[in-house]
Amino acid sequence: MAELMTHLSDPPPSLSVWDITQKGYEKKRGKLLAPYIPQIQGKAERPARFLFRTGFIFARAVSGKKPLIQASSQSALQGSKHNKSRVANTRDERFRSDLHTEAVQAALAKYKERKMPMPSKRRSVLVQSSVEACTPPDTSSASEDEGSLRRQGRLPHSTPYQGHGHPAVEHWFNRVIQGSSVTTSNTTAHAALNANAAATALADLMAHTQLGVPVNSRVSSKIQQLLNTLKRPKRPPLREFFVDDFEELLDVQQPDPNQPKPEGQQMSPLEGEPLGVVTNWPPSLPAALQRWGTTQPKSPCLTALDNAGKPVYTLTYGKLWTRSQKLAYTLLNKLSTRNEPLLMPGDRVALVFPNNDPVMFMVAFYGCLLAELVPVPIEVPLTRKDAGSQQIGFLLGSCGVTLALTTDACQKGLPKAQTGEVATFKGWPRLLWFVTDGKHVVKPPKDWHPPMREASNDIAYIEYKTSKEGSTMGITVSHSAMLAHCHALTQACGYTEAETITNVLDFKREAGLWHGVLTSVMNRMHVISIPYSLMKVNPLSWIQKVHTYKARVAVVKSRDMHWSLLAQRDQRDISLTSLRMLIVADGANPWSISSCDAFLNVFQARGLRPEVICPCASSSEAMTVAIRRPPEMGVPPPGKAVLSMGGLSHSVIRVDTEEKLSVLTVQDVGQVLPGALICVVRVEGTPYLCQTDEVGEICMSSGSTGVAYYGLPGMTKNIFETIPVTSSGVPINDRPFTRTSLLGFLGPDNLVFVVGKMDGLMVVSGRRHNADDVVATALAVEPMKFVYRGRIAVFSVSVLHDERIVVVAEQRPDASEEDSFQWMSRVLQAIDSIHQVGVYCLALVPANTLPKAPLGGIHISETKQRFLEGALHPCNVLMCPHTCVTNLPKPRQKQPEVGPASMIVGNLVAGKRIAQACGRDVAQLEDNDQARKFLYIQDVLQWRAQATPDHPLFILLNAKGTVASTASCLQLHKRAERVGAALMGRLNTGDHVALVYPPGIDLIATFYGCLYAGCVPVTVRPPHPQNLATTLPTVKMIVEVSKSVCILTTQAIMKLLKSKEAAAAVDIKSWPMVLDTDDLPRKKSPQMYKPPTPEMLAYLDFSVSTTGILAGVKMSHAATSALCRSIKLQCELYPSRQIAICLDPYCGLGFALWCLCSVYSGHQSILVPPLELESNASLWLAAVSQYKVRVTFCSYSVMEMCTKGLGSQTEALRLRNVNLACVRTCMVVAEERPRIALTQSFSKIFKDLGLSPRAVSTTFGCRVNVAICLQGTSGPDPTTVYVDMRALRHDRVRLVERGSPHSLPLMESGKILPGVKVIIANTETKGPLGDSHLGEIWVSSPHNATGYYTVYGEEALHADHFNTKLSFGDTQTVWARTGYLGFLRRTELTDASGERHDALYVVGSLDETLELRGMRYHPIDIETSVIRSHKSIAECAVFTWTNLLVVVVELEGSEQEALDLVALVTNVVLEEHYLIVGVVVVVDPGVIPINSRGEKQRMHLRDGFLADQLDPIYVAYNM
Repeated sequence: MAELMTHLSDPPPSLSVWDITQKGYEKKRGKLLAPYIPQIQGKAERPARFLFRTGFIFARAVSGKKPLIQASSQSALQGSKHNKSRVANTRDERFRSDLHTEAVQAALAKYKERKMPMPSKRRSVLVQSSVEACTPPDTSSASEDEGSLRRQGRLPHSTPYQGHGHPAVEHWFNRVIQGSSVTTSNTTAHAALNANAAATALADLMAHTQLGVPVNSRVSSKIQQLLNTLKRPKRPPLREFFVDDFEELLDVQQPDPNQPKPEGQQMSPLEGEPLGVVTNWPPSLPAALQRWGTTQPKSPCLTALDNAGKPVYTLTYGKLWTRSQKLAYTLLNKLSTRNEPLLMPGDRVALVFPNNDPVMFMVAFYGCLLAELVPVPIEVPLTRKDAGSQQIGFLLGSCGVTLALTTDACQKGLPKAQTGEVATFKGWPRLLWFVTDGKHVVKPPKDWHPPMREASNDIAYIEYKTSKEGSTMGITVSHSAMLAHCHALTQACGYTEAETITNVLDFKREAGLWHGVLTSVMNRMHVISIPYSLMKVNPLSWIQKVHTYKARVAVVKSRDMHWSLLAQRDQRDISLTSLRMLIVADGANPWSISSCDAFLNVFQARGLRPEVICPCASSSEAMTVAIRRPPEMGVPPPGKAVLSMGGLSHSVIRVDTEEKLSVLTVQDVGQVLPGALICVVRVEGTPYLCQTDEVGEICMSSGSTGVAYYGLPGMTKNIFETIPVTSSGVPINDRPFTRTSLLGFLGPDNLVFVVGKMDGLMVVSGRRHNADDVVATALAVEPMKFVYRGRIAVFSVSVLHDERIVVVAEQRPDASEEDSFQWMSRVLQAIDSIHQVGVYCLALVPANTLPKAPLGGIHISETKQRFLEGALHPCNVLMCPHTCVTNLPKPRQKQPEVGPASMIVGNLVAGKRIAQACGRDVAQLEDNDQARKFLYIQDVLQWRAQATPDHPLFILLNAKGTVASTASCLQLHKRAERVGAALMGRLNTGDHVALVYPPGIDLIATFYGCLYAGCVPVTVRPPHPQNLATTLPTVKMIVEVSKSVCILTTQAIMKLLKSKEAAAAVDIKSWPMVLDTDDLPRKKSPQMYKPPTPEMLAYLDFSVSTTGILAGVKMSHAATSALCRSIKLQCELYPSRQIAICLDPYCGLGFALWCLCSVYSGHQSILVPPLELESNASLWLAAVSQYKVRVTFCSYSVMEMCTKGLGSQTEALRLRNVNLACVRTCMVVAEERPRIALTQSFSKIFKDLGLSPRAVSTTFGCRVNVAICLQGTSGPDPTTVYVDMRALRHDRVRLVERGSPHSLPLMESGKILPGVKVIIANTETKGPLGDSHLGEIWVSSPHNATGYYTVYGEEALHADHFNTKLSFGDTQTVWARTGYLGFLRRTELTDASGERHDALYVVGSLDETLELRGMRYHPIDIETSVIRSHKSIAECAVFTWTNLLVVVVELEGSEQEALDLVALVTNVVLEEHYLIVGVVVVVDPGVIPINSRGEKQRMHLRDGFLADQLDPIYVAYNM
């Protein structure tokens, strides 16, 4: 055994994961195992089941559980012999075939049990909260003995990572084995792990998580399971083609050279027998009615039954004739508008009659024919939101229908408007409703007779049909076609006068109308109409009526045969001997054969003769195409074909011999209709005739087909006027053909075979699959206790240039999560095995929620529509994009880099300039800047306190918009002195001091106080009193990392830091000295500290990057002054100016503007703490307006608060006299790519308040230099360019037109500041790049930070961030690397100095980018696509884990929408980014962490997800 284990754990090089086909893999595995098989079988005392997977092996003892595959082939066979005993079987007999069930079971047995990670679901989302269905939080959700990954060993209690709050929490680790190929799941195999398993587990974990967050077993074991399932050998990928780096051409599906091809002759068209000449055949249908109504008035025409099966009313031919005449007369003469008759002959009239009132329908239909009006029968609209109802409205509108006929009872039941009139349904035209009951119709005068004409080509009636896409078309049938069809049916079925026929079908359309309303009147037959509502109560009713009325013919669907099988055991005394014809109207569905066989099996004993079962094929366009003749006509015996599904998927007919697994058994649908000519043509492109062994669309040329789609001439030409041609392109006939939408072929004995419908055709990677076949396979997966039979929809959606199969089923409320998931995974395997096609998405919805078609069944197009709109609300979803999507572009191979020298030469030859740019030269700008005299900012403050003591520097506003506090130059200086004096006695020069203050003037005063005392200040955001658990550890971390020896703060915060609540989050005993500065004594420090050199450290700037890394940078005195001067020049700041700042004052440019700039330039700053906007969203804008501010700064979070919170209140703000016309520049302080959508919507919303659309711009800074670009007050407006997103993934910039596909708008990030030089460098070679090339932005400026301040001594690692040189070109200048990708582009604009302006475009942070499939993705681009995909997605963040793309979406809506998002998210990312999403996590709003700058903290989110701390609503693992 051990030998075998090692053998399998180290697969030979040939068995590598991707390059082996399934067959090859099976073969290899067989070879490897051959020597061991007997040994394994010999060990009977310890039965083991092996579950194999490429390079993985799971051994597990078979517990007492029954194997999941119960129906062996024998039991299935027994079932077919003893069919009587299994009548209550719950499977859908329409799709039932024992052979197929056997095949599916065999296929599943081949798979053994693949373990797939089960989705996790929050309890509230479960359909019902049964105990087993919920996963306890600390265990792996895969059941233990199912070969799930076991948790391995506990960690000792003393691990430092336990989180102070929960000392008792035990962290379970799952050993993540990245490279190795053995994952043990058996407890005995633990010996395989070394003794210190826990230690290894910990080390392993730390390697895989950024911040050492322990990974909870639940999430990571699922991801491991997911990776394992993804490692299975895929089908060999299709031949890939050379991919140009830009045009990511998707794989063109190359046909498999070994696929079967048709080999037969070209088929020859087949003609039905000629239509016989019948003496005294009436010239039209109304003439036939007149004849029978006057010569045989007592003869019964139609018997209607109630829901108990009792005859309610029998309409005689006399009654039908007189009542139709009355109605015709009334419609033509008694309805008028403004003295004009309402209806003229030829007008269309809607017939709205319920399914249980055939009598009124028949009277209305013939009344319209007699009045020469065109009836348009439609379904009764039950609610305003019926499935497909809007499309029906479109049909009525396009047919110009103004009047609807209905019955009194039906009219009363229709939804009403407030006025009491029938409501107008969505999308419907305005209709007048006319009730056709007796009291509303008038007897015509003696001299009035309806016109009797010969059948012409005028429209007789319009039958509606819903297409695959869900649109509704009206098929026009002419009088002559109606008559010819009746004639052909009469001849084919051998109808004779006064025969009795039972009709179970819908009498408004198709076979129910043709046999039960039209042909029956032609032959004076008696129709017994069985309503659908009666069938629901008593499925045997139609058989009982055949028996009672000795009916000769019955028209049914296979569903009715199936239902009667389930109910037949209680009926003994039924005889079906009278039947000469049992017409199976949906006999064209290949799966009807099983219903026919099973029905015959049971009812042969009750007098049913096998030869009376007559399947027929028909479509709305062609009407009846073929029908099996009754036995007395001496036709050849019925045929049956067992076809290979593999062959069929290539449209080739191969009688299956050896592959018993995937076969389709079809029965013939009889002979061609008399008088018709049919042929089979290719489905796509030119209608060439097929070969004899090829499947195509059946076309029919006959006088009895529909004529056109009403009002759709283009589609009519394609469908009703097809001209089939031979292979040489010669038309086969001068008659036009109608496409029947049936797929089939002509078999021996001129029998017609149908294998599917165009509506159910799904073409996946060039192979054709039929929706019905897929349904049959899904239903054959035992056991059926999880989903309702017959409530399964299969359709395809187009994603990434190919069709993808979606299966939707209704789940039974009593099925547990585990069971349903088990069933789903087995369905996927069965379909994969039988049809060799992957299912893209399998969704289960709660019982009774799929949209219903009018007579039961599922409304497929509406289901598809809901799926695509995210309105299906499934309760379980399994997506398998990894197995289905085989046409992704080839992963990009990194090209060997061109050498630096050749790059320069290339650029010179191409005439490209090196991409570098600089702001104005500071030395050249002579301005009367008094502050320049001082080397240190604290000296500037002292000078201002003497020169302009009362000049106001700061105004702080509170939430009400009133002034909370102010500071003049002197006041600020005095307050700073007090702090300096307090520190001087206690601290040494150069000590680091943490300033923990809310945004305000205290913060500024203590900052200068520290400089006065020679200490180094570190500003820290105070902890949030309501959220100490998450905010306090960050404060602690900054204090420790910055080596602060003292904390300065307010009394309130001091209490908070030492409170009981704080103790729960951090160790409060280890705080350094804490001083509160609220009541410092008024004493002056003996003397100010004078730094010996401006290169000395002035302050530390700490910030948490979006990737979750805490980085502090060192700012020298020289850099501080240079920064202030640069901003002063760019924004033209003078003591007379006012600027408003709504930013956090703790780091970056926000800190500089809040604490430094006013002191340097002397302008007045109006300080608006962003936190106050939560209680008063208009605070900032009102302040800007009140103080008539020309320059203002904010953050993205502030801008978002204003757009979301004030979007609808601009009118109210205008009434409060808020006017923003004063604003010249409003700058968003950011360290990211400008968010154009947000800035544009902000500009648009506040344009009404006078905000100039040119005012809004962004800034750009980063850790190495907090202010690289600022729009400032002069210089050209920021420009926007559009780049190709696909080229961007390949690190290229390709400019495109606005609105072109894959275009991405990028806005310039403001103007480069004076004294700043920027160059774009290649990330790999560190060489300079040309204009409009993407690379890393490098910056050189006097205000660059001097380096990172880190505790871990990683200076070497970061040295090159701050001082790096180009590898060629200008190798002298020292640059700092920003870590951001971007490009420079010379524009046509001129800047202030008259030069051509160079624009800098920031694309995104390098740390944030995702490397997937060899390409570089920016998370924001994927997130933008995802947010657009559904209205309920409030926010989104993406990250990668073990090379899987994880998408987290915040759901703003009800939890039942959570699972709708899974497919939409997967679709949009595939379509727009060519990436397969590995995991979709749906969470509550506000879960995605966002920092103060409004940037998403994706790495925090990732750690939270892996540690299972997000409490997600749903987690889907895409297979």
